Amino acid sequence: MKKILIVEDDITYSLMLTTWLKRKGFDVISTGKISDARNSISNQSPDLVLSDLRLPDGDGIALLQWMNETKMQVPLIIMTGYAEIQTAVQSIKLGAKDYIAKPINPEELLQKINDTLTQHIQTEPVPQKKKQVPTSTAPMFLEGESDVAKELYHYVSLVAPTPMSVLINGASGTGKEYIAHRIHQLSNRSEKTFIAIDCGAIPRELAASEFFGHIKGSFTGALNDKTGAFEAANGGTLFLDEIGNLNYETQIQLLRALQERKIKPIGSNKEIPVDIRLITATNENLEKAIEKGNFREDLYHRINEFTLYMPLLKERREDILHFANFFLDQANAELGKQIIGFTPEASSILINFPWPGNLRQMKNCIKRATLLARNEFITPQDLGPDFTSALHPVNETMALKNPETEKERILEALKKTGNNKSKAAVLLNIDRKTLYNKLKIYNID
Repeated sequence: MKKILIVEDDITYSLMLTTWLKRKGFDVISTGKISDARNSISNQSPDLVLSDLRLPDGDGIALLQWMNETKMQVPLIIMTGYAEIQTAVQSIKLGAKDYIAKPINPEELLQKINDTLTQHIQTEPVPQKKKQVPTSTAPMFLEGESDVAKELYHYVSLVAPTPMSVLINGASGTGKEYIAHRIHQLSNRSEKTFIAIDCGAIPRELAASEFFGHIKGSFTGALNDKTGAFEAANGGTLFLDEIGNLNYETQIQLLRALQERKIKPIGSNKEIPVDIRLITATNENLEKAIEKGNFREDLYHRINEFTLYMPLLKERREDILHFANFFLDQANAELGKQIIGFTPEASSILINFPWPGNLRQMKNCIKRATLLARNEFITPQDLGPDFTSALHPVNETMALKNPETEKERILEALKKTGNNKSKAAVLLNIDRKTLYNKLKIYNID
């Protein structure tokens, strides 16, 4: 049985993690201070340390430095809030095996723990060897910390276990397919197949074949039998992206298949029963399409038992650096790079850019910047000239430029954000750790 040391000063959070990890078969010990953590590492020989970044008598990086100095070869995973992700990533350079953002996704944490324990080899560290940012365990999904993100994933958690059909409505690049995957993963069909079809990419004459399949020789070009998407997804989830692009004839065929729960491949007389969970997505206003006669109203009501609305990236600025580091991890893995994070100037640009292309645009931007970066941190120059105009804060009046008015600005930001320190830090264009330090200096509760 592997032993895990949890270093977390939030007693409730620590108890929750301890209980959950014990249920997963781990031997768990916990403490809330670095001093106690040192004793536990020295005397109880844990196989892995799971440490919060901010602790009463220091931070997780200080614990990591002590482990390096004393040559304690125990893998450590940092837990951190989204606003401190960059600091957490820097801890990778000091030897941390990975980091995970709060609120913690339990399955993501379990995956990181298992992968870290599997990869860990008890050897002396090689001097001057740069630590590579671990990316192989990067999660497929990233929920975010903004209010709109929390609301979205709350709805996802509610609808996922049900058999209801879901329509995901949102602009291009907002992550509609990621949400569809997440619904499938959290559903009772998670062990079955997830099939995704881009309706906008299907030629009109091949739509029926793509959905329902065909038998060899049923039409010109049908050289072999083909299994359609409905049959391939049987027992699982079928995701139809950009469903508004389907022609009227295909809409009729789709409606019939959904109503009868049976399909008939082209050229076959045999009906095949199918059991699928349908998730659809569109960036169009289907109600207006119905008014124009381009979309069937009966099909709309069949696919729209529950609607999810995807927020634009500019509507969730608290999540921007979170996503930036997420995409940086992916880019490092794909390009074989070891970029640690972003300079403060680059972070400011990312936060204040309008992102008309949403998450897809950001992913491409970060990948390009990762390729171009010459140093360990991505700079404004790496992001390119299109982004430099966003270097100024969203709200210039809130930026902390004058030391004489800092306290006033901080109090104003806290008031505007309902005392939400994470949001206040974004508004003030500083990281959360800096804000906490200033709250202490000015004796602000």
